[in-house]
Amino acid sequence: MRLTEFWARMDHHLGPAYSRTWAETQALSELGGRTVEEALADGEAAKAVWRAVWAHLQLPSSER
Repeated sequence: MRLTEFWARMDHHLGPAYSRTWAETQALSELGGRTVEEALADGEAAKAVWRAVWAHLQLPSSER
């Protein structure tokens, strides 16, 4: 998954005005207590980060 697709999915589910703020402030246990921004900066694959977001937000399986 490319970062552009990742951010498009984030914008779709959280809204373009809120997705970046959420990614900077919400620590996820699925990411070892890191935020989305921290995980991406640490080199985590966008697909792995998306799966963590997907699980945390309890999105439908069709969005995985």
